[in-house]
Amino acid sequence: MKTNYTSDNIQVLEGLTAVRKRPGMYIGTTDLTGLHHCVFEVVDNSIDEAMAGYCDFIKVLIKKNNIISIEDNGRGIPIDKHEKFKVPAAEIVLTKLHAGGKFEKNSYKISGGLHGVGVSCVNALAEWMDVTIKRDGHIHRMFLERGKVVKPLKTTGSTSETGTLIEYKADAEIFDTLNYSFDALSTRLRELAFLNKGITIEIRDQRDKEEKFHIFKFDGGIISFIEHLNKKKKALHDKPIYINKVRDEITVEIAMEYNETYSDILYSYVNNINTIEGGSHVSGFKSALARVFNKYIKLFELNKKSKVALAADDTREGLTAVVSVKMPDPQFDGQTKTKLGSSFIAGIIRSIVEEELGRYFETHINTGKVIIQKAMQAAEARAAARKARELTRRKTALNNDALPGKLADCSRQDPEGTEIYIVEGDSAGGSAKQGRDRSFQAILSLWGKMLNVEKTRLNKVIENEKLRPVIAALGAGVHKDFKVEKLRYNKIIIMADADVDGSHIRTLLLTFFFRHMREMIERGHVYLAMPPLYKIWHNKKTHYAFTDGERDKILSEHFQDVEPAIQRYKGLGEMSPHQLWETTMNPETRNIIRVTADDFVEADEMFSILMGDDVKPRKEFIYKYAKDVTNLDI
Repeated sequence: MKTNYTSDNIQVLEGLTAVRKRPGMYIGTTDLTGLHHCVFEVVDNSIDEAMAGYCDFIKVLIKKNNIISIEDNGRGIPIDKHEKFKVPAAEIVLTKLHAGGKFEKNSYKISGGLHGVGVSCVNALAEWMDVTIKRDGHIHRMFLERGKVVKPLKTTGSTSETGTLIEYKADAEIFDTLNYSFDALSTRLRELAFLNKGITIEIRDQRDKEEKFHIFKFDGGIISFIEHLNKKKKALHDKPIYINKVRDEITVEIAMEYNETYSDILYSYVNNINTIEGGSHVSGFKSALARVFNKYIKLFELNKKSKVALAADDTREGLTAVVSVKMPDPQFDGQTKTKLGSSFIAGIIRSIVEEELGRYFETHINTGKVIIQKAMQAAEARAAARKARELTRRKTALNNDALPGKLADCSRQDPEGTEIYIVEGDSAGGSAKQGRDRSFQAILSLWGKMLNVEKTRLNKVIENEKLRPVIAALGAGVHKDFKVEKLRYNKIIIMADADVDGSHIRTLLLTFFFRHMREMIERGHVYLAMPPLYKIWHNKKTHYAFTDGERDKILSEHFQDVEPAIQRYKGLGEMSPHQLWETTMNPETRNIIRVTADDFVEADEMFSILMGDDVKPRKEFIYKYAKDVTNLDI
């Protein structure tokens, strides 16, 4: 049925109505990421006060019922009446898009919230918001609901303090979840404390009986950040390389340190905003590294031993770096500001890094040689890895079989709705193959303990007979070649025995995924199967228990009058195909755990502790947490 298209069909969304109608246009998503984005928009206002020199303390509370409270000791939002709108300036800031002090250069020369929609968007997407402003000797309060003023700004008392307190509850009508992640919020607040040395940022989670909290303050700034990131790694030089230069009103601050590992960590920021997709500042930094390294290979006469040309990736093996740029009016790609688009920044960064890193190599010759030689070894390993990939492709072409022999594939071609179980042991793999639903479940059997990739370069990873089948079955490449959109399955489920050996297998696989297929974890594709520890039955009455506690509960609730048989599973291979399906593989009855890493800094540290070369921190970890272990088999 055709309809007329006239002026009556044109809808004008005024004020904050547009934000509530299309929240994704303003905060990216309405899932947990968008929920956290709102917190950071408010915090960014406090950080802007800190960068302007008026604030040195920020407190974030996650209260009961997922209420957020953010307080600072800045100047406080202005409360005098706006000349044009005839209402207090605070009301304008909270209720109108593209309003604030960040467009007027005398207020904030450097600011993160440059689109001017931050706190007003949060207000629009909040069920309610309570605002307290301390300035000019008085306390002022205002209350809003879903973007609209309910109780106008009113003076409620006197004070000698200054600052702003914003308390709000996100609207359940807008967001998919209101359950904040303490770890995810802490990660960002820790970053902000590193990026703004001397400021104190406190976060407290008051939702549970036992309060969780962090207090972040780093007088060393991003040097402290590097030391934190590398504290469980062996550095190649005594202290981080530090660059701090101002050019054309742009402050460039870089801290970097090389360590003995084979992976790299690079965090980039513009006006404190984490540019997770990089941009021109990251491009400039990477190209500068390549230029400097290739220059000093010749000057140090290191190219006599190896003729392999360095690629940009080689110069970052074992590098931990933070690149922070503070500049007026940056141009970002997208509303959520995850990629810097200001192209001229690349040249500025490249020039500064070439000058300063070159100066460092000339004054620290021995250290410079060690760092460059590591890059040269990385280049040789990269060449070996390329040959290994080519050899694998040739073998595949000759065999006309692109998938590993241990893989029992599913019949569905579309990755959506499919899953692959990576199973420890041939016997368990056999039971899984017989018990699965072949339409959407694939099984890949592994045998023995695989390579610890934390101690290994990429070429050894690609050549490893235990890991090659995993790479081939997932079909998305590995390391820099990994493309998450090419995954052949939507869920990757690790299924190992519920004992110490099984835990080791899981940790080895997770280390491999984290180091060489990290986006797979970031996108939520990786899961852990939860096989039962006990089968409890009497006559035709059968129960499965996944912990000792569950076993005791089942016994007390269902078998008070009889003595049931109890089987303690020593491994997956003891279970029949039917039992494995019912307990561990049937989507209707199974328990699986999605692997997430809200705090990738802490996750990186954990893998370094558990799987790295240094024994001392691993012993310290075991001594610290051994007392908390109640069942070593789980």
